[in-house]
Amino acid sequence: MEELLRNLTGKKIDVSCGSGPILRGEVIEVRSGVLYLRDDDAKTAYLSIDKIASIYECSDSASRPGFIA
Repeated sequence: MEELLRNLTGKKIDVSCGSGPILRGEVIEVRSGVLYLRDDDAKTAYLSIDKIASIYECSDSASRPGFIA
C-alpha cells in the first residue's frame, strides 16, 4: 500500500477508512506508515496507512454550473 501511495504523490485522491467519512486531498508524502494528505484549504491530514480501506483517484475536472454548449 505504501508503494502505491508513493506513486500517487502530487495527485488528488479520495481515501476511505471503512465506514467513516471519505477524505479528499493531494498526496504530499508517505513516510513510516503515515499518509500526508493536504485538502483544498491547505490543511494537512495524517492518516495511518494500516487503517485505509480503499483509495480512488480523483479527476481534476471542475464543475461548471449552467448549460454547456
